[in-house]
Amino acid sequence: MLHRFAERSDAPTISPMRGRDYRDLMKLGVIASIAHRLPPKNYGPWEQIASTLTEGFVAHGHEVTLFASADSLTSARLHGTSPAGYEEDESLDAKVNEALHNAAAFERASEFDLLVNHFDFMPLTYSRLVGTPMVTTIHGFSSARVVPVYQAYDDIGHYVAISDADRHPALSYAATIHHGLDPAEFTFVPAMGDYLLFLGRIHPDKGTHLAVEVARLAGLPLIIAGIVQDEDYFRAAVLPHVDGVQVSYRGPVGPADRDALLGGARALLHLISFAEPFGLSVIEALACGTPVIATPLGSLPELVTSGSTGFLVPDVTAAVAAVAQLGQLDRQICRREVLRRFTAERMVEDYLRLFEHILCLG
Repeated sequence: MLHRFAERSDAPTISPMRGRDYRDLMKLGVIASIAHRLPPKNYGPWEQIASTLTEGFVAHGHEVTLFASADSLTSARLHGTSPAGYEEDESLDAKVNEALHNAAAFERASEFDLLVNHFDFMPLTYSRLVGTPMVTTIHGFSSARVVPVYQAYDDIGHYVAISDADRHPALSYAATIHHGLDPAEFTFVPAMGDYLLFLGRIHPDKGTHLAVEVARLAGLPLIIAGIVQDEDYFRAAVLPHVDGVQVSYRGPVGPADRDALLGGARALLHLISFAEPFGLSVIEALACGTPVIATPLGSLPELVTSGSTGFLVPDVTAAVAAVAQLGQLDRQICRREVLRRFTAERMVEDYLRLFEHILCLG
């Protein structure tokens, strides 16, 4: 089911569709981030979702052009002005390549029924210059300073929130659509593993140091995987504990290694200290049958059912107690929850229904 469709008082009901069906052919232009290649080699949650959706739209028979880095891999038509992701090639100027990237999409806007924006607020600034409607997925707010841009285009933005928790009170939303993944890309492991896992950006907000402390107190090894986003924090709070035995650091990991690490873990430790818009690694862990021990901030209460697919805990002490209770959880329930609520197919169909709703408005 699509979550919380249009809240504006003048929005028509979405069912039945007026003259179209979400399976009818649509010409879609998907504007992805160019920080990383699609699909991302290692880190890149925005790029991963844009890639998953693009492939899903194509699989449903729609005519899709993907605006992404030129080295991206896709079954859609690819339009790449940037040779690679600017986070992956230091010779590339981010602002220059972003400007050319967005301009290319809007210069071709008349070719599409709908533009699908997964590139933050910048494409909004072009949106009044074309007649093609655009759906903008808000993958969180980098700071409060970007909100005025979203407010300026609120009347035509067709905003999608990725969790109810991330809905900004100053904005109108067309829908909340949770992320989804392809369950076939994640191996279900029925047996509980012998280590704890931290997977994500190494940054104070993500609680890597708390994962180290929980593992130490629980008497279990910890494996850390992910990009280092805060070098000073990594050197001061994480690296001194890395000994290759009690605490290991694997660096950024690609899909195959991520699947193996997630499936082999006793639990994913996700002890964040900020209101996270959506924790993609959380549903990836659940897809492998691995429960999640998380702080109940942001989207986490929407993703984790405490006592069933993991535990929502307020602090380190409670997290250590939760580790001791992991044997009470059924890893099959974790997997089933993903199959019920967080599949790529559900996500793709939610977006397609929304697109048809918007086109019906026109």
